[in-house]
Amino acid sequence: MKKTRPDLQSRLGKSRKKHFGIKLMENYFKLNDLTASKELLNDIISYAVKRNSWIKEHPSVVFHFQQAMRSFIRAGYFIALQEKKRIATTQLEDVSPLALGLLSEKEYQNPLLVFKKAFREYSIKEFDYFISGMVHFSLGIYDHLPERNIISPYIHLTKMLDAAYIILERKIKIAPL
Repeated sequence: MKKTRPDLQSRLGKSRKKHFGIKLMENYFKLNDLTASKELLNDIISYAVKRNSWIKEHPSVVFHFQQAMRSFIRAGYFIALQEKKRIATTQLEDVSPLALGLLSEKEYQNPLLVFKKAFREYSIKEFDYFISGMVHFSLGIYDHLPERNIISPYIHLTKMLDAAYIILERKIKIAPL
């Protein structure tokens, strides 16, 4: 007799996808501050390209940050997938250049464009490889430097942090699939 098992994964995924990206981002910002995250990311990148030094942070802090960024990247990917389902533009009057950060005015008005552009250029695996490599190189002294372009993924991650914070500030609700 053949045993049949219900496909629980597909059922669980359908009910959770609706707010999955926003929930992951909310959890990320509950545990990590925006400025502290950007500073730690900057430190990791700067120490990764230095040949004769390593990051001053405790390795457990760096690994926790790596895991948090991996879940943040996945949240951004879910939001980029659901961007097609709705329009989230907000017309703002006079925006301070300090409030924009690295974002353009168009990206500030519609922060979902940041995620769409980032995942058009890089996949989740490439972002994971980037974060893992930068953490690896920042925790020790190595003779060789990272072999890939590290500036572009770094800029995308910084923009995604800013855009996610703006999304959560505005409390944008994702439309049901």
